[in-house]
Amino acid sequence: MTKQQARIYRTRTDLQAAIAAEREKGSKIGFVPTMGALHDGHISLVEKAGEKSECVVASIFVNPTQFAPGEDLDRYPRNEEGDVARLSAAGCDLVYCPSVEEMYPDGSLTNVRVEEMSDLLDGIHRPHFFYGVATVVARLFIHVKPDVAVFGEKDYQQLQIIRRMVRDLGFGIEIIGGSTWRDADGLAQSSRNAYLSEGERETANAISSALHRAACRLHLGRPVSEVLAEARAFILAAGFTKLDYVSAVDPVTLQDLEEGPLAEGQECRLLAAAWLGTTRLIDNIGV
Repeated sequence: MTKQQARIYRTRTDLQAAIAAEREKGSKIGFVPTMGALHDGHISLVEKAGEKSECVVASIFVNPTQFAPGEDLDRYPRNEEGDVARLSAAGCDLVYCPSVEEMYPDGSLTNVRVEEMSDLLDGIHRPHFFYGVATVVARLFIHVKPDVAVFGEKDYQQLQIIRRMVRDLGFGIEIIGGSTWRDADGLAQSSRNAYLSEGERETANAISSALHRAACRLHLGRPVSEVLAEARAFILAAGFTKLDYVSAVDPVTLQDLEEGPLAEGQECRLLAAAWLGTTRLIDNIGV
C-alpha cells in the first residue's frame, strides 16, 4: 500500500487546526521533533511514535538558540524535500516546518532552563546548548500538544533533561526513548556524520568501541576511574584530535559515579564526546 504524502504546515495556527481535526476523529497524537537531515535513527523514532498514536507529527526546525557563535548553524545540513519524502514513507501524517519568526516571535524574552542537569557533560563544553533545546522543545510542545513524544537515546542527556522538564512543568506528555541506530561498524548515526572525511569516518567508530570495552570492564568489577582512563586513552590513540569527556553517570540524575567498582545491580550510563578535526561526535551506552 502506497503511503500518503505527509501534509506540511508552517504556522502554529494551521498546524493546530489540522491536529484538532485529528482529535475529533479520536486520534492520539505522537510527536517527533527534529532538525532535519534525517537518517534511519530519526525514521525509527517516527515509526515508534506510530506504534503509540494514530496521528504522527514531526517537526523540522534548525533551532538557532542551541548554536553558539562560530558553531555550524549556517552549514548545518538541510534537505526539506528529501526529509518530507522520508517522513511520508515512514507513515508520518503532519510535518511542521515553522520559521524562526513563528517559533520566536519578535520581542520574545521567555526561555526555559533545567538547572543542574543542563550544566553537566555537554553543558560544560556547550553552556548555551540545553537552554536552547529546552526552550524550543517547550515551545513545540505548546504548538503541537502531543500525547506522546519520542526522542533518541543517542542524545541521552537531552532525553533526560526533556523528561525532567516535562515532569517539572506538568506537560502531561509521555516521553519515550528510542534506541540509538548504528552503522555496521558501531558508529552512532548522526546528521553531523556527513561532515566527516573518508579517513575520519574510518576512525570514528573508535568512540563506540571504547564505550563497549568500558562497559565490559565495569561488568568485570574494574574501578570506574580506571575504566574511564583506559577509554579516554583509547579514543585519543585512535586519532581523535580532542576529547571533551568520557564519563560514567547515574542514568537519571547524570551525576558522576564514585571512582570505585559499581555496586551489585547498580545502573550506569557511559557517555563520551570527542572531536575528529572540526566534527564533534557524541555517544553513550547503558551498563
